[in-house]
Amino acid sequence: MKTFLLAFPFLCFAAGGIAFAQNPSKPVPQQHPAAKIQLTSMMGTVREDGERLTFVTDQRAWNVDNQEILKGHEGHYVRVNGHVYPDKGSIQITQVTMPTASESRKNDLR
Repeated sequence: MKTFLLAFPFLCFAAGGIAFAQNPSKPVPQQHPAAKIQLTSMMGTVREDGERLTFVTDQRAWNVDNQEILKGHEGHYVRVNGHVYPDKGSIQITQVTMPTASESRKNDLR
């Protein structure tokens, strides 16, 4: 009887370990699609289309997800940092700055 009482906790522990190994409680973490989007720096012009603002580069016009960050820059040539979503044709801008003299539009076209 003593042997059984001493062996019982070990048997329970071993059975629990086998059950845990066969059915892991942790799901495999999946990355959010936005985690793959890197921060990009671009230069272009802020264009006002009615009530909407778009960011226009030499290659294309981007819809801006967060319009309020561009308020006051209508018509300006600016540098933006943001997350670009080419499949949606949009950009989420994180920072807007005016270009320096060496970053003028003439120098950007080279």
